[in-house]
Order: sequence, then structure tokens, then C-alpha cells
Amino acid sequence: MITLGLMGLTGCAGNQYLTQNPTPTRLNRAVATVAPTAKTFDTRSAKSVPAVADEVLPVNHQKVSVKPSGGEDPSRQGTLTIDGRQYELKLVDSTPKPNEITTADLSLTAFEEDGVIHNVPVEPATPMALSVNEDVQYFEGAIPQGDIVSQPMAAAHASIDLNLPSALAMVGGQHPAVGFAQWRVQEAYAQLARAEVLWLPTIQAGFSFHRHDGNYQASDGTIVDVNRNSFQYGLGAGATGAGTTNRPGLVAQFHLADAIFLPEIAERTVSARNHAAAAVLNDQLRSAAVAYIELVNAYQDASILESSHQRTAELFKITSDFSKAGEGLQADTDRIGTELAMVDNRMIGARERIAVASARLAQTLSLDGDTPIQPMDVTAVPIELVSLEMDKASLISTGLHSRPELKESKSLVAAACEAYRREKYAPFVPSVLLGFSTGGFGGGLGNHLDNVDGRYDLDAVMTWEVRNLGFGERAARRESSARVQQARFEKLRVMDQVAREISEAYSQIQFRRDSIAVTQQAIQSAEDSYKRNLERIRDGQGLPLEVLQSVQALETARRAYLQAIVDHNQAQFQLQWALGWPVTAPATVASGM
Repeated sequence: MITLGLMGLTGCAGNQYLTQNPTPTRLNRAVATVAPTAKTFDTRSAKSVPAVADEVLPVNHQKVSVKPSGGEDPSRQGTLTIDGRQYELKLVDSTPKPNEITTADLSLTAFEEDGVIHNVPVEPATPMALSVNEDVQYFEGAIPQGDIVSQPMAAAHASIDLNLPSALAMVGGQHPAVGFAQWRVQEAYAQLARAEVLWLPTIQAGFSFHRHDGNYQASDGTIVDVNRNSFQYGLGAGATGAGTTNRPGLVAQFHLADAIFLPEIAERTVSARNHAAAAVLNDQLRSAAVAYIELVNAYQDASILESSHQRTAELFKITSDFSKAGEGLQADTDRIGTELAMVDNRMIGARERIAVASARLAQTLSLDGDTPIQPMDVTAVPIELVSLEMDKASLISTGLHSRPELKESKSLVAAACEAYRREKYAPFVPSVLLGFSTGGFGGGLGNHLDNVDGRYDLDAVMTWEVRNLGFGERAARRESSARVQQARFEKLRVMDQVAREISEAYSQIQFRRDSIAVTQQAIQSAEDSYKRNLERIRDGQGLPLEVLQSVQALETARRAYLQAIVDHNQAQFQLQWALGWPVTAPATVASGM
């Protein structure tokens, strides 16, 4: 007994037609039963095949004539001819199990090769997970509600539901970039604390032992043979003979210029690091906002393409019916079929953009990149963070006052100036050495250690240094002066950059707002054109192919409108970032984001 699913049967030959009996019959998941051999083909399809009287269905398969045979219901019998071999066909009811249903239009789960039956399992398709664009107005009946093939859009495991405020809130001290910048601030504070205590003494306590055997030069210049030893313990160590303690117990050694100016330099550096950390946080906030908007863009673009796929599929069905009725050309059906395949290809690209955008947002937020992120915003809408009622000059002034990068540059200029002052006054202030030691000291000749008693040493040294006969001092001042000029020009460069970024984002918002208005009008025109063309062909006044251009124009207009909104929102965040995210900046956020 050969059992063939009818849709699977039509998928295994090529380029001819299946002609049904003139008796009207509706086949619901119909299965053909063939008796001549014991070979079994198990082919299933998830779609029902409606049969209409005197209707020819183009399915790109071998020509199959269904003829009635005696003794049976003519509407449920027929003869199948494949490669010159004839089979008796009989229709039987078959209800596939839910987990055996596949969404493929033309599927073959078994085939014969060299007399051997090969069974090929068909996995059920994963339903498409798409955001719904609620702003798009669909015409009643323009989008088919039937069996349009859905493709998997999300991974099988759970996703992370996230909205824009939540994404921005996740950019904090635990983020790698922000955490690194904040710890650089802590490092700068530690350097400041060390500079502030540079003049305080260091404590050195310990024990030292010294032994000498052989010739020794006395203070009067004579050479004597002496075997001696000595030791010291307490606050300080290293004393030998009549000399002072080499390592004083309390010692303060520093250049007075360092004690005066290094705390000032370190304080300016702390300020610069603080502003640098704020700049990193602002950068990450902008990156997170842009990445989230890109993810919403990817989901909404996929939603638009799904809508276009439904329209094109309905148009393909209408064109096919026109062709079968002799009122249209098969070439028109092929043309729309090609466009349907191209829409499928664009949907594949949309799924790729969703996956890439999700991975980039996960990296921006330092999340697990294996788990997909699902935006909670069901549609993209224009948002307004900075009011364009303010003139550009006022915004530039706000940015020059608020941008942390510019504040960092100013702090670095101040630090360079303090370093220059240090080099300028260094030859005129001394280096200081203060030492105090106390503890036990003793020794003797040979191997004897005796006469151990207390010992006290106090040392105070101040020296003035002029490096390399003054030429070294002049070179040091020139070097520090050059660093001051570099810092000043860097500050000017940052000021120009801030002004340019604000002006650029301001202009982008203006023109992209105009683009949103234009693309809105384009959508309305495309929808009207689609509706009128669809009504014409339903009234028999035109060909279905005439609607294809309207479908394409509607898809293009909707995608252009979506891109205009995305570009506008990204420019808003770019302007907010360029202004330094000022808390007092006038901002109104549209509902829905």
C-alpha cells in the first residue's frame, strides 16, 4: 500500500499540473492511498487544500489525471501516472498529530532511491516572535489571515524583557568601562593623599650587625689590623664606629618644592579623573540608548516586512487564480512569486539584524550575550529630550559649561600650570633631610660583644640644587611650559569639538523631524494607492500585477518612516550627550519609549 500526502505528492515531480475531478470536493489534509505495491511514502502538510469544481491548480508538478474507477465514489478515486507508471488513487481521511505538522508548503518526508525507502523527519517550525507596529493602519482584507509561513525569530530559551529606562539604569558602577573609570578616580585620590603627607617622617625600626676583620684606616691615616664587631637595635639601624646611624628611626626626606606643589598637581588630577569618569558614564548612556533604539528598529523593521509578506502572499494567490481562470499570465504569477521570495530574503536579513542588535545591546550593558533581549516598547515613536525652541547658540553655551570632557581639559591645564610652577621655583627651595634614631648600641674586639648602652642620633640636612649648571633647570622649565601649551590647545580642540557636536545634532534633529513628516505623507499615499488598486482588481478592472508596485511602495514608505524616527531619536540622544546630559535642560519624553 502506497500512502502519499497530496501536497507532498505534488512536491515530488516537476513543472506540470494536477487536474481534479469535475465533482466539487473539499480535501482537508487529504491523503491518497495507492494499492499496486507495498512501498510507503509518508508525506504531511500543515495546510489544507481546497478543491473547487473545474479548477486547475498550478503546482509545478507532473501532470496527474484523476479518473473515476468502478465500484467506488468517483469523487474519492483516481489514477496517478509518474514516469510512465500508473497508480490507483483513493482518498482517505488522515489527521496528523500536532507535533508532526510542519509549516512547509511543499514537503516530502520520504523518498525512494535505488529501491530503498528513505524516511526524512520534518521538524515543526518555531513560530515567529515579532513586535507589532501599532502605528501602522492596515486595510480590512488587505492582509491575509490564512496560512502564511512563519519563520523563527527568537531563540528557544527565555529572553530578557527590557525597556529604555531599565537599560539606562543598568549603566552604573558595575559596568566594566564605568567601573574602570571610577577606580582611576580612586587611584588619583590615593596619589593626592600621598602627596599631602610627603613631609611627614617615615618610621624605621630594626636590628643591624657589623663585623670587620683585617686592615683598617684610622682617622689619622695609619693602617691598622683590627678585628671588631658591633650591633644596633631599636629605632634606627646601620650605625658603625663613630659615624651616625645610616638608617634613622624617624626620617623625613623630600624636596620642599614637591611638598608645596605636588598636592596641588594631584588635586587637579583628581578633578580631571572625576570629569573623565563622568564622560565615560555619559558615553555609555548614549551607547546604551542608541543600541536599544537599534534593537527596536530591528524588531519593527521585521514587523513591517511580515506585513509586506502577507500582502505579497495574498497578491500571489489572487494572481494565481487569475492565471488559472485565463484572465492573466503565468509570467505575472512568476513575477509576484519572485517578489515573495525576495521578501522572505529581506525577512532573513531582519532576523539577522535582531540578533546582532541584541548582542550589541548585551555588550553595551555587560549582559550575557547568549540570552536574546526583547524590547518592551512595541513600537518606535519620536521622542524629545531637548527642545528645539532654544537657539543653537544657547545650546552650545550650555554644552561648553556642562560637558565633562571640557572640564577634564580645564583641570589638566591647571595641573600642567602647577607642574610648571614647581619647576620654576625648584632651584630656590631646599631639599630637606631630617633623621632621629634611638636604641641600644654595643660592640668589641674579636668575638666579644659588650658595653651595650643607649644611643641617640639627630640629623638635619638642607641642600639647594641647581641641575647641570642651570642648563638642566632651564630645560625642565621649557618642558613643563610646553606641556602647559599642549593642554591649552587640547582644551581649545575639545571646545571646538563640543560646539560641532551640538550644532551637528541640532541640525540632524531639525531635518529628521521634517523627514518624519514627509514619510508619514508617503505612507498615507502608498496605503491609498494599495487600497484603490486592490479594489480595482477585485472588481475585475485591472490585473493583480498592478498592485505589486503599491505593495512595494508601501513597504518602502513604512521602512523609511521607521528609519526617520530611529535617526531622529538617535540624534536626540546625541544632542543630549553633546550637552553633557544637563539635569536642568528642558526635556519632554514622548510616551511609549
